[in-house]
Amino acid sequence: MTETIDVKPETEHELVLARIIAAPREKIFRAWTDPEILKQWFVPKPWTIARAELDVRPGGKSLIVMRDPEGNEYPNPGVFLEVVENEKIVTTDAYTDAWTPAAKPFMTMILTLEDAGEGKTRYIARALHWSAEDVAVHEKMGFHEGWGQCAEQLEEVAARL
Repeated sequence: MTETIDVKPETEHELVLARIIAAPREKIFRAWTDPEILKQWFVPKPWTIARAELDVRPGGKSLIVMRDPEGNEYPNPGVFLEVVENEKIVTTDAYTDAWTPAAKPFMTMILTLEDAGEGKTRYIARALHWSAEDVAVHEKMGFHEGWGQCAEQLEEVAARL
């Protein structure tokens, strides 16, 4: 099970999930960048990923379609802003296709992966929002519980890679 570490938000518009994950960062990076692997852990169960398309490079687009237990689908388009292999992924929903602005941007996600020794990774996911209202909405949606469950699912998947 992932180990929670204390990392504080750097701004009032930020939510943070920080863990020590028992898997090397190369496997975690692969789980984030391989669509077939991402489908196995990216949403809290019993939700699933109906489709994942990832062009993992700065300016590359992504489309992750989440499916709830009733079969309703929720497309989440975005663009990668920065990718440093095995170290960092920055993505946003502020753009949908290349540099086409989204109608209602919600957040930018900054994921950092650092070696924590003994095959473990210091995993920090920061969700930066445009407004305090968006932060409150994301918290109410279950940010900490949902992203925490996904981190545990990620750890299980990465351990099998």
